[in-house]
Amino acid sequence: MAGPIRRRPSLPAGRPEHDGCQPYRVIVPAAPAQPRPCARATDHRRPRRSDPVLAQCAVDQWPLFPGGLCPAGRRRGNHRQGHTGGLLMSLETRRTKRLSYLAPDLAATRLLNRGQSRAFPILLLIIVVAVLVASRQALLVLNALATALYVIAFLYGLYLVRQALSEPATVSVGDALARALVDSDLPVCTVLVPAYREPEVIGRLIRAMEALEYPVDRLDIKILLEEDDRATIEAARLSHPQPHIQLLEIPLGLPRTKPRACNYALRFARGDIVTIFDAEDRPDPLQLRRAAAAFMRLDRSVVCLQAKLSYYNARQNLITRWLTVEYASWFSMLLPALAAKGLPVPLGGTSMYLKRNVLNAIGGWDAFNVTEDADLGIRLHRLGYRTAVLNSTTYEEATSDFVNWIKQRSRWYKGYMQTWLVHTRHPRRLWHELGPRGFISFQLTVGATPLVPLINPLFWMLTLLWSVGHFPFIAGLFPPWLYYPGMICMVLGNFAIIYANILGARLGGYPDLLGAILLAPIYWVMMSIAALKAAAQLVRLPNFWEKTTHGLDQPSPAEGSLAVE
Repeated sequence: MAGPIRRRPSLPAGRPEHDGCQPYRVIVPAAPAQPRPCARATDHRRPRRSDPVLAQCAVDQWPLFPGGLCPAGRRRGNHRQGHTGGLLMSLETRRTKRLSYLAPDLAATRLLNRGQSRAFPILLLIIVVAVLVASRQALLVLNALATALYVIAFLYGLYLVRQALSEPATVSVGDALARALVDSDLPVCTVLVPAYREPEVIGRLIRAMEALEYPVDRLDIKILLEEDDRATIEAARLSHPQPHIQLLEIPLGLPRTKPRACNYALRFARGDIVTIFDAEDRPDPLQLRRAAAAFMRLDRSVVCLQAKLSYYNARQNLITRWLTVEYASWFSMLLPALAAKGLPVPLGGTSMYLKRNVLNAIGGWDAFNVTEDADLGIRLHRLGYRTAVLNSTTYEEATSDFVNWIKQRSRWYKGYMQTWLVHTRHPRRLWHELGPRGFISFQLTVGATPLVPLINPLFWMLTLLWSVGHFPFIAGLFPPWLYYPGMICMVLGNFAIIYANILGARLGGYPDLLGAILLAPIYWVMMSIAALKAAAQLVRLPNFWEKTTHGLDQPSPAEGSLAVE
């Protein structure tokens, strides 16, 4: 029988009351008629706001109460009754957006920082003036830079594919070993499942969570439901989840994003390991045991495990086939290669396993970033932590509708743009923290991912115009020293992408999707449409989370059951 939905859950037992580096006062909410002022806590030197590690004061070591935290420099005494709600909302807001409050340079609260807001307009002005004054020379330089980007991205992609094929880099834990672990040796695992406007799939989600093979006394599952989403709340109640599955109601607040909900729930997590699933996910039932076993045998510097993702409705239509091939290449080749070479790993949006003490220490998720997963992976690497790829698969619902696909993909591209802007606010610092190899890899895996589909239409248009009219102006943009590298890159690069997709599909278990792979150029056009929308939305609505509609899948009988790897 389902328990009640909890608005203000009690905190996990065992939290220490204070520690030696406590920099905050604590608000303990009393009866509404007589709100209590802040109580003075042990006051030591407060870490700088820009310090992302917060002087090793992890949140799970701070005294936390349902009212939240109050900065030591603020007075909160003798409030009138009418101000109590506003006070608690302010504190709750600070808790869900702690990264932007304590390390604003690492958060996407603002699109540009002061330096970027000055540099980008100046750069744009220089380009415009150069094109107006010396159009041919300026366009030639821009063309050369774009061609160099294509060539470097092509060579880097070949390097990662070669690495993935020559040296498999996923962490594998067999079924027998996973089940052999003694229950008492397993860590408590917190599973966060944000579910907003998901009444169609919430029942299947709860059944998938109940199918996890993990001792229930060490399983802390929280399904995160928005306060005003009554349809999903009612559907969740009617599904009658087992007692170890908690329906947690998230108070209204901005931004309305998945990471904000996860940050709210994180304060009530009691697990040593935290993972996230999406509402439509069907994880490998042994995945939590595999992750626990992997953490036991890996170096302590590995604080994150990214499981593989695939789709249970892979063959529904052409769009789902393209998505499946793309995921197979990404999670079977590219991410394992990045992890094996010690390069920054942009995490997937679900099925990543994180050590809670580290997640707390680095500020949780960025509530303003719409690809908080990729941002978190880069932030972990900047702070010296490592990520590994777990050989276990979570199956999701592939978007089968064109409009829905554009919404989802434009959000991904916008989030990558946000992540690139955030982490390049101080390029020299980024170079120092990532190292030369990591810095270049970040530019190509995060920066180039939305940039290439943005500039592709320009070259398609130039190619079309040249084939129609052989205009001398276009010929002037491609002198021999630029034309031949560009042509080689176009021919070999496109062939290499298709071949890599074939390899990825075989590694991912989808060798029958060859026909969809050969039609990939149509998919590239869709990517460019999504990238253009993302760029426009980045300026107008940078933090807007465009919801993907689920429950549209029509899996085949073989794909319809819960997958067990």
